[in-house]
Amino acid sequence: QLITALGAEEVECKYQSLLNHLSHPPSFTTVRVNTHLASVREVKKMLFEEIQKQFKGLFVPVLEHPKLQDILLIPVIGPRSDLQKHTSEVIVGAHCGYAVLRGAHVYVPGIISTSRFMKAGDLVSVYSDIEGKCKRGAKEFNGVKVFLGNGISEVSRSEIFTSSRPVNGLGIRMTEPVYLSPSFDSVLPRLLFLQNLPSVVVSHVLNPQPGERILDMCAAPGGKTTHLAALMHDQGEVIAMDKVANKVKKMKQNADLLQLKCIKAFCYDGTRALTAEEREAGQEGPPFSPESFDRILLDAPCSGMGQRPNMAYPLTLKEVTSFQPLQRKLFAVAVQLLKPGGVLLYSTCTVTLSENEEQVAWALKTFPCLQLQPQEPHIGGEGMRGAGLSPEQLKLLQRFDPSAATLQGMDSDCLQECREEDLISLADKDCIGFFIAKFVKWSSQ
Repeated sequence: QLITALGAEEVECKYQSLLNHLSHPPSFTTVRVNTHLASVREVKKMLFEEIQKQFKGLFVPVLEHPKLQDILLIPVIGPRSDLQKHTSEVIVGAHCGYAVLRGAHVYVPGIISTSRFMKAGDLVSVYSDIEGKCKRGAKEFNGVKVFLGNGISEVSRSEIFTSSRPVNGLGIRMTEPVYLSPSFDSVLPRLLFLQNLPSVVVSHVLNPQPGERILDMCAAPGGKTTHLAALMHDQGEVIAMDKVANKVKKMKQNADLLQLKCIKAFCYDGTRALTAEEREAGQEGPPFSPESFDRILLDAPCSGMGQRPNMAYPLTLKEVTSFQPLQRKLFAVAVQLLKPGGVLLYSTCTVTLSENEEQVAWALKTFPCLQLQPQEPHIGGEGMRGAGLSPEQLKLLQRFDPSAATLQGMDSDCLQECREEDLISLADKDCIGFFIAKFVKWSSQ
């Protein structure tokens, strides 16, 4: 359908543009203010002072979003092409590398290899092994690697690779990253939560109200969970589930850190969260009876093909196609757990048609009790053609397509010349790939 409408050449061009955008980090770092504890204005002032300290006087604005009034946007400076590379090299894993591109320092567990004689205090150049081919402890690596910037080693090679016990903590303090983003290590930890812009949109679209009972079916690491609780003014109940115990533990830690008491987190498989049997008196956790929740968020497990930066995609085709059946199982449970008149929000951080628009078409056909609803705020574009949805239905969907933005570098001169509304418009477009669909259940099944 898309090829028929646009032509094979233009579709291929859009695909290549998407891949190019996905290999770069977004142009802005987005942080959500914990409005349960502080006002946006208070946190904005403290964050601006922290950034000036980190960037040593370099002017970088902190912007408020007119439609998402609990987030702050910090422009990312880069890519910087004038950095001189050092002879001493450090190779990190792909996931560590992605974190560095978004402002993190390098922690010891992320280091795969270093030059032979690296000592604490050495100036080093940091590279990402994007294909996962570097052997741990190697003294040199000539495979495919991407330059991430320069830093100062906090530990020696021997401490990393010959210690009798695992070494943790800071490994390389990044002093000249290719992309200059603020580090949020221990920065206003109770007041800020790092979160991609579309993920913040999700909670606003679901629009939870104080006193309601909300289910977050696949909740880890808890960013959306804590956002929902804050939007409800910590009044009501947010049930958060994930089937990985360590992730549930992290969710509980986040809820405690942000001082949100209405969150109850459980280690449970969402596909088994429904029961027809009578629940025990006083039972808080899953499984739940039908029609137990006012609103449900299904931020579904997905292929993650919208995450940025992503320079080498690790999943096989078989693994990618495995998500659609799982998403449908979770969706079917969600529909049954939702009260009549309740809202179900489905979202993914991927760009595939099969996990997004095709799932919407399937849901509308399978569950006549569901209707698509308009979304507010609507910041992304409309849905993609190809799943048989009508133009009116596509307009109700919200798809964030990174290739919709012009890929451009940012420097301090550019920041001073750009109007604030132009920067915010760029932040809306140049973010991760994401998809949102909002349904209302107008009757029992």
